[in-house]
Amino acid sequence: MTEGVEVHQTQTNSTDAATAAVTRSRTSSLQAVETDPGSEEPHQQEDESSRFLEVQHHSKGGAEDSSDGPVAPDGGWGWVVVAATILVLAMTLAFPSCIGIFYTDLQNDFQASNTETSWVPAIMMAVLHAGGPICSVLVESLGCRKTIIIGGILSGLGMAASSFAQTIVELYITAGIITGMGFSLSFQPSITMVGHYFVRRRAFANALSSIGTALGLSTLPLLANYLLSSFGWRGSFLVLGGVLLNCCVCGAVMRPLGAKPKMEARPGETDNPQLKTNCLSISQEREGLKGRLRATLSTVVPFLRRHMAFDLLCSHPYFCAYAFGVSWMMLGFVVPLVYLVPYATTYGMEQDRAALLMAILGLINITVRPATALVFGLPRFRGSHNFAYLFATAVLINGLSNCICGIATTFSVLLAYVIVFGVSMSLIGSLLFTVLMDTVEMSRFPSALGLISIMESIMLLLGPPLAGILVDSTGQYAYVFFACSITGSTAGLFIMLSFYWLDRQKNREVKSSFTHKDSSSVNPSIKMTIDCDYTPVPLQSNNVRDMETDV
Repeated sequence: MTEGVEVHQTQTNSTDAATAAVTRSRTSSLQAVETDPGSEEPHQQEDESSRFLEVQHHSKGGAEDSSDGPVAPDGGWGWVVVAATILVLAMTLAFPSCIGIFYTDLQNDFQASNTETSWVPAIMMAVLHAGGPICSVLVESLGCRKTIIIGGILSGLGMAASSFAQTIVELYITAGIITGMGFSLSFQPSITMVGHYFVRRRAFANALSSIGTALGLSTLPLLANYLLSSFGWRGSFLVLGGVLLNCCVCGAVMRPLGAKPKMEARPGETDNPQLKTNCLSISQEREGLKGRLRATLSTVVPFLRRHMAFDLLCSHPYFCAYAFGVSWMMLGFVVPLVYLVPYATTYGMEQDRAALLMAILGLINITVRPATALVFGLPRFRGSHNFAYLFATAVLINGLSNCICGIATTFSVLLAYVIVFGVSMSLIGSLLFTVLMDTVEMSRFPSALGLISIMESIMLLLGPPLAGILVDSTGQYAYVFFACSITGSTAGLFIMLSFYWLDRQKNREVKSSFTHKDSSSVNPSIKMTIDCDYTPVPLQSNNVRDMETDV
């Protein structure tokens, strides 16, 4: 046993000696650095690189990501931005729903079927959402304020020009493409501005701004019904085009927080665009077709990443699940808004009572959305990660509520349907952008919104025409609402189960990482001492016994 103790002491002394040698070598190196006059250059390079990285971080981050840049006020002029966003959403997102008021007149005037007539709101909503990348480019080059003003001009001119349409195809171009693009350039920058002005109260601000959709749903059908009875559908479209020009006024109050600091140029880089172009053309001529393709891809891939966020579909599982779930929900989400009035009038309900249903739907949204904004603005809900599950539950209830509409066509049954559909729709509208802002970084929000908008536009373009084909083939509007019930309920279940599974996987990874850290945090000197006390002693004693036996 004394021999084992001696061995342990010997190893301990050797360890102390090695430690002292390392300390002496570090001390000598530090002294050498202090005496060497040229050693200050690495420190200067490190300071310059740190300053460059700091400027680069500020140039990429959003309002809440940088401390030296513009800070989100969470109030002040932000409430004016929220009020302007409410009006913009009322005139853009809610506008396609009032097309159902003119549905029968358009069908009779152009002698079109349900499928052909349904393309008008379908194209409008599809272009409204598909214009995300174009909107992102304009926002980056012109800013949110100018982009919203351009959108207001386009939507107003497109709706006014649609009043002179002589064919259904001309209506597709004017009311569908031009007006829809104006809507896209107006509503997406407004949502982005709200996200920049609010960070701590973002859920409350988004829920409050979503009142605009409810405001439009409650007022536009009544206004459209009044204009239709007074001026016809052509005069109504002309007046509505003038109303849409108010988006320019709303865009004028979207005051930017501040200019982003420009990144300092590295040494050796030039700002001469002609010189860069000449160098690029020379390199392309040298490399030939392969070099041209490579240069094209090198510009296209950053463009797609900046404005459409395709990389998030592969690298961000939460965003991927949310994007696909919301896109599938949109296949049948807006179809009831288009077909509710024709469904009610076909079975004998008066036009005024059918329009009243749409107004009640908007009033429910106006009542519920401020309440949800106040609830989500409470301190206990700030920073909550359960908004995604609440959003999925609202989508599930919204999808199942469409089954009520297929039971009967009386005013009381349709009123019950409108109440359930309106409450769930309010929750969806209040949380749609909040969940996306919580899922991705704010610096990637415009591009992520642009990608989701494109995916939504495909479903919005297919939804109403598919419903029209179903009505033309069966002659029953009830099947349309049953189909919408299937798409909505399955979308809600998909989002809920996907986020639950991803949360479980994330919790398992966190627990495994903590377990690995705990196992690796044991002091290695204790392990060495235990090994030295236990293993060498029996080996030494056995060797002595063997020697004695041999002797």
